[in-house]
Amino acid sequence: MNQIKAALFGLAVGDALGVPVEFREREGLERSPVTDMMGYGSHRQPAGTWSDDSSLAFCLAEALASDFTLALLAKYFVDWRYKNFWTPHGEVFDIGMTTQESIERLAKGIAPTKAGGFYESENGNGSLMRILPLLFYVKDKPITERFELTRDVSSLTHGHMRAVIACFYYLEFARLILLKKDKFEVYLSLQKTLPSFIAQQGIAADEIAKFHRLFKEDIHFFPASTISSGGYVLYTLEASIWCILTTDNYADAVLKAVNLGGDTDTTGAVTGGLAGLMYGLTGIPEKWMGELVRREDIEWLGERMERRLPFTM
Repeated sequence: MNQIKAALFGLAVGDALGVPVEFREREGLERSPVTDMMGYGSHRQPAGTWSDDSSLAFCLAEALASDFTLALLAKYFVDWRYKNFWTPHGEVFDIGMTTQESIERLAKGIAPTKAGGFYESENGNGSLMRILPLLFYVKDKPITERFELTRDVSSLTHGHMRAVIACFYYLEFARLILLKKDKFEVYLSLQKTLPSFIAQQGIAADEIAKFHRLFKEDIHFFPASTISSGGYVLYTLEASIWCILTTDNYADAVLKAVNLGGDTDTTGAVTGGLAGLMYGLTGIPEKWMGELVRREDIEWLGERMERRLPFTM
């Protein structure tokens, strides 16, 4: 019960914790770390405000709570950018360049799977940050279909295969968490299965090799100094998995993510979504839940998703 709400709230709370310190250097956060929900700071927003990470995830959740199509999702993305749909306070205050350019193409009628950035330089974390709600739509489908749907949904804004693989890894990790697998068991299982599956999709070996730290090494033992936290999709994925593997509760996981500095809202959101699934809705501190902007609207969104996509695993 409440797995969908745990994912949505886990993501949004992690995002909101990171918003006030986005772009802050890690060294400064080591001296004065985030320990609680704060207001203002980098974006001058009240405490509990989530960013484009949650907004776009909520747009995806909204589409999944209806008759899901990529065209509907594209409409919601355009409505968010130009009509302030699913914004915390009625305005868009943060958006990545690749996402902005892709939504401009969607607004002009470019097909959803052709709108995203396909260049290597466009591998930001803008699709990874919003992909988690798709889990509840793909979880019971065959792995090839899960991959294809992940590719299509990522491609609205980020179409390069590196971003797609990152999203797919993240959703496969989340899927096994839903099956109540131990997080270390999940990590090792994905090392055994994903590289060969991805290779079978015709993806170049040098592209798969970009994920060697997750596919071949034990990132759990890496020191923090080797974990990057900028906006590059692979950095965000590695940081979130590292935060999950090196903590044992929701609060510690998201605070560790945020205090890495850099793209703090997205690292917090991506980590928070997984941590919400792992520790459940009751594992998210009620104080933080209570401060979250539009909490009742998020509750209602989760309920509508649950009705549309009943949990069957």
